[in-house]
Amino acid sequence: MSLSADLRGRAETLGQSLPALLAEAEHLAATLMLGEHGRRRAGQGDEFWQYRPAHQGDAARSIDWRRSARSDAHFIREREWQAAQSVTLWVDAARSMAFSGDKDRASKLDRARLLALALSVLLLRGGERVGLSGTTPKPGRAQIMSMLEGLASDRADDYGTPEISGMVSHGRAVFLSDFLGQLEPLETALTLAADRGVRGVLLQVLDTSEETFPFQGRTIFESMQGSLKHETQSAGDLRSRYLDRLAERKARLTTLARAMGWHYHCHHTGQSAQTALLWAYNALEGGR
Repeated sequence: MSLSADLRGRAETLGQSLPALLAEAEHLAATLMLGEHGRRRAGQGDEFWQYRPAHQGDAARSIDWRRSARSDAHFIREREWQAAQSVTLWVDAARSMAFSGDKDRASKLDRARLLALALSVLLLRGGERVGLSGTTPKPGRAQIMSMLEGLASDRADDYGTPEISGMVSHGRAVFLSDFLGQLEPLETALTLAADRGVRGVLLQVLDTSEETFPFQGRTIFESMQGSLKHETQSAGDLRSRYLDRLAERKARLTTLARAMGWHYHCHHTGQSAQTALLWAYNALEGGR
C-alpha cells in the first residue's frame, strides 16, 4: 500500500470515530467538575469574586467599608476579570505519534487528540477563545466541531515540527507531542512564541513501553515511516542507556520550557488522561 493510500485510510477511520472521540472528550472534561468559572482572574469585571485583606498600596476607594466594619481589618472586594484569553493548541500528528506498544492501548496521537479536545471543551466553557495552530482562536460551541475536523489530519513525517501560526500576542499555547525528534525546531518555535509574549505548556505524550523499555533478546526497532531501523540481539543491554537518554531529553525539555516561561509535563498512555488534563488546565492558569 502506498503512503498516501495508508494516510487516507487512517483519515477515513478517524473520521468515522470522531463522534466517539468528542463524546469521550466531553465526558473527560465533565469529570473534572471545575464549574462555570474555573479560570477566574482578578480584574475590573462586573461580577464579584472574593474578599481579600487590604495591603499597603491599595487605594482607599477599593476598600469595602461595610465588610471591613465587621472585623478589625480592612477588606478589598475583588471582581472577576471578564477579558477572554486566546489559547492555541498544536497537536503533533506525525508518524511517531501513531505508535502504541499494545494493541489494546491508545496510541500517543489518540491520547493527544483526546486531551486537546477535552482541554478545549473546558476552556470554551470558561469563556476562552480556542483554536488549533494555523487557525484563529474563537469562542463558542461551534468551535469544537471545527477543531474536531482539524484534528482528523495526519502527517507523513516521522517527527513533527511545532506550528505557531495563529497564536495571538500575549495569549497562551499548548504543544502536545512525544518530542522525540530534533529539538531545534521546538526551540525556534518557543523563541518566536516568547517574542510575541505567548506562554504555555509542553505536554509530552509517550507510550508506556517508551517509558519502561521492556524489550529483551532479539529486537528490531523501526521508525513508523520505516526510514530508520536498528536490529539488536540483546535489547535488554540497551535499557539503561535508553533510559538515561530519555531522562536527558526530559531534563532538556524542562530547562527549555522554564527558560521561556512555559511549563513542562510528561504523560504516558498507561496513566489516567484525567490527571494530564487537570495538570494542563492548571498550568495554563500558572498554577504549576
